[in-house]
Amino acid sequence: MILPEGRSFELSQALLQGAIDIHVHAGPHLPSSPRRVDPVQAAVQARDAGMRAIVFMDVFQMSNGIAWLVNRVVPDFQTYGGLILNTVYGGLNPRAVKTALYYGDGARFISFGAHSTYFQAAREGRKVEGRFVPLSELYPKFKTEELDRAIRIPLDDAPDPALEEILHLIADHPHVYLITGHVSVEEALRLVDLATAYGIRKMVVSSAVTKIATLEQLRVMAEKGALIEYTLAAYTHTTPIPKTHYYVEREYASIDEGMEEGPGGGVRTAAEQIQALGAAHCIIGTDFGVYTLPEPVEGLREFIACLLDLGIPVDDIRQLVKTNPERLLGLESEEDSPCH
Repeated sequence: MILPEGRSFELSQALLQGAIDIHVHAGPHLPSSPRRVDPVQAAVQARDAGMRAIVFMDVFQMSNGIAWLVNRVVPDFQTYGGLILNTVYGGLNPRAVKTALYYGDGARFISFGAHSTYFQAAREGRKVEGRFVPLSELYPKFKTEELDRAIRIPLDDAPDPALEEILHLIADHPHVYLITGHVSVEEALRLVDLATAYGIRKMVVSSAVTKIATLEQLRVMAEKGALIEYTLAAYTHTTPIPKTHYYVEREYASIDEGMEEGPGGGVRTAAEQIQALGAAHCIIGTDFGVYTLPEPVEGLREFIACLLDLGIPVDDIRQLVKTNPERLLGLESEEDSPCH
């Protein structure tokens, strides 16, 4: 590995100019998950750092509603939002998707679940007498109210009517991108295939999938047009800490979830995979907003600095943090920027 010349704090700041963070979880949230910044603060900080835009994600509501409000109170900057299909919206709910596409400034993404994918919800739990026990075993009500309603992507069977309608809705709005969500790797592969078959042009493989997939599996999805997402939150020192509590019920707080997990090789793993896949097929963001981590702008600068130190060329970093997000959001023309 040959380190790029001129690495410096100033360079990491300069690479924020025109950058877009596609994964920001600013407040509001549950009291069990304190936030570091609210949406207005996140937008102002990003604007003042020279960034072009941020994308809000929210596990409880259509974040394009938040974006609509922020865009009216923060001048000279643009925010976007969308819908994560969690159980608060009934899981695979075509009506929620249809509404999100027209609510506020309109959804820019539809994600197939975070906590409410079967793959993730089935693994949430806590240690009891030294043994990790899933919530579905500890609380029968959790199984009927959450796990049984969680999202599953059929691996062999044809999509059910709800999934089929959602795929058609996304395909009919080519400015909207599909996010795989926190599904299993096998489900993500299937979802990318389905998206391609239904004519969906823009796809993002969630960092939750990226982290557990093999390089070959990521390459298969990238070759089919999906952008492979890397978020700093997935590779930081706080990785073993459950950073988001999704459930109102205090007994469902999965405080031991992931405690055996390490950072998975840290940012070095992300850098090596980005180099192997090629920057044209990858995208970076922070997934920041929780109080255990820095403010999202600083998180993005730190991610950029880490990638510089791991040998990622400056031009590749610009593609990861600027060019690819611009294409994802349909902002290729600089004239579209509210700052011009």
